[in-house]
Amino acid sequence: MPDLLLELFCEEIPARMQAGAAESLRKLVTDALVERGLVYEGAKAFVTPRRLALAVHGLPAQQPDTHEERKGPRVGAPQGAIDGFLKAAGLTSIDQASIESDPKKGEFYVARLHKHGRPTPDVVAEIVPAVIRAFPWPKSMRWGKGSTSPNALRWVRPLQSILCTFGPETEEPEVVAFEVDGLRSGDTTRGHRFLSDGTIRVRRLEDWMAKLEAAFVVVDRERRKDIILNDAKDLALAQGLELVEDAGLLDEISGLVEWPVVLMGSFDPAFLDVPDEVVRATIRANQKCFVLKDPATGRLANRFILVSNLAASDGGAAIIAGNERVIRARLSDAKFFWETDKKTNASVSLEDRLAKFGNVTFHEKLGSQLERIRRIAALAKTLAPLAGADPELAEQAALYAKSDLRTEVVGEFPEVQGLMGRYYADLEKLDPAIGLAAEEHYKPQGPTDRVPTAPVSVAVALADKLDTLTGFWAIDEKPTGSKDPYALRRAALGVVRIILENGLTVKLGDFAEPDLLSFFADRLKVHLREAGARHDLVDAVFALPGQDDLLLVVKRVEALGRFLATEDGKNLLAGTKRAANILRIEEKKDGVAYAGGVDVVLLHEPEERALADSIAALGPQIEQALVREDFEAAMALIAQLRAPVDAFFEKVTVNAEDPALRVNRLRLLADIRAATRSIADFERIEG
Repeated sequence: MPDLLLELFCEEIPARMQAGAAESLRKLVTDALVERGLVYEGAKAFVTPRRLALAVHGLPAQQPDTHEERKGPRVGAPQGAIDGFLKAAGLTSIDQASIESDPKKGEFYVARLHKHGRPTPDVVAEIVPAVIRAFPWPKSMRWGKGSTSPNALRWVRPLQSILCTFGPETEEPEVVAFEVDGLRSGDTTRGHRFLSDGTIRVRRLEDWMAKLEAAFVVVDRERRKDIILNDAKDLALAQGLELVEDAGLLDEISGLVEWPVVLMGSFDPAFLDVPDEVVRATIRANQKCFVLKDPATGRLANRFILVSNLAASDGGAAIIAGNERVIRARLSDAKFFWETDKKTNASVSLEDRLAKFGNVTFHEKLGSQLERIRRIAALAKTLAPLAGADPELAEQAALYAKSDLRTEVVGEFPEVQGLMGRYYADLEKLDPAIGLAAEEHYKPQGPTDRVPTAPVSVAVALADKLDTLTGFWAIDEKPTGSKDPYALRRAALGVVRIILENGLTVKLGDFAEPDLLSFFADRLKVHLREAGARHDLVDAVFALPGQDDLLLVVKRVEALGRFLATEDGKNLLAGTKRAANILRIEEKKDGVAYAGGVDVVLLHEPEERALADSIAALGPQIEQALVREDFEAAMALIAQLRAPVDAFFEKVTVNAEDPALRVNRLRLLADIRAATRSIADFERIEG
């Protein structure tokens, strides 16, 4: 079956936009093809700093024919109705329609439309220009003589050529002909900006990839990343060093080069007196280079890896020298900042440091950074016993934790905040727990980041996040939709993970209002869902009053999940839902809420007596198991209700003719509901 190749060649595509652009091109084109009946076998998008491309495999040569039947007005209807029918159906005369008869409606017109599918190139020529004109670039521009026209093409950078071919592997593909803003599609492209001259004629995907590689362009983004990573490791190994891998930097660099050439440079070993993280941040931020470490010491080496977009005639010597000059200047700045901070910190007390935060606003409605730090310190002192930490030490650590924000190094490299706090604490010979808390109190900063485990760090990290959440909730600055400018979802998920992964018993109701507790429940659901748990079970447990201990919620959810996977669990769930449904209907009809209080004298049937006896006997035992936090035992006890509940519904009519019997049996159903609600709200459980 034929394949489609599309390439949009332009002046530049910024690295940060490339991945999104490739996915957008793939989705927009393939969705449009499928909407028009052109189903394909596979599609892959490609992106480099200068080109955006798509290959679609296994397309049919033309659209399938379509057959449609449209019913029209009755025979003898007004001419206006007939004219409207003809226009909608694309007919020129009513004679082109058939007449059908219906016993109820009588005779009416029917248009049977047969439409031949168009050749695929014609459909592609319609799709691609529309995609190009409406492409969702985050930022775009107009250029050239027609740029003043509001209808001029907008693109990320000037679009220079369009390649579009279609055809089977065994034949010469045809150019899919169309025009966009004066640019006509063709079958030519260009190679590397500096290493290749002229245009290159290509036929299909394999030919395009091979000829561009010969013209010093590696079109596959993942292959460019592999080349960079493997060559960097090989260069490091040759010097007895190890590459400090950086997935984010690798992804960025692969979007800056079409022909990656990996080189190694060096810098003065004296700069290694600066903390490794600052050296790495300097080299990464300013020159987009990787750092290397000495496996013998675990410290950084005075070497770095750079990636050029040129195979230079001098082997890259001039490129290396240029990068070394810039890195030397930047590291000189970093060393100056580090030395300045060391001298300053040696002569400044904690109170003096804190005073610097007095005139720094955290939020206009939440006061200064100093006020916030003091709140966090008080909260850390309160939380410390729950984390197994010394309260006084936790308070001191919280007062110190953010002090590095007013240092020269963090002012220049914000990404090392917290970490530098540990370095400065070590220089001042403070308790190691204080330095560690300074480094770790921002953690976790994402779903894959580790959580703090040291007791003082845990207390300060929890206090920092809880203060943020309670503060912004108090001023009604909550996340809405996709907007979360204060990263409150991340903070709440951090609280959830710290509590669960450290096995802490923290009653969040002591620190959070009900709305905020609901927010924690949502974050817990996200966390558990990613771990494979059912969100409805979390809802069912959180529906019970007083469920603010996340660790117990999770234990209860896990035990409930195991119980519902058994036959007893499935059947009891069904019986409980049946009881709840009957109660909901009858309570609405009667205008009352049934809440138990069964009259044993009115228990006439053996099945209802057995059920009442079981609930009476098991209720206290279930309650005792829950008090012991023995959820497995509670589930085993509740499972014993399965048989009497099943027998009750099989043999007993709830809505008996005798009003007294009916009310008593509804109260028995309420007892079932109450017994199961001691475990969870079964009505919220799916299934």
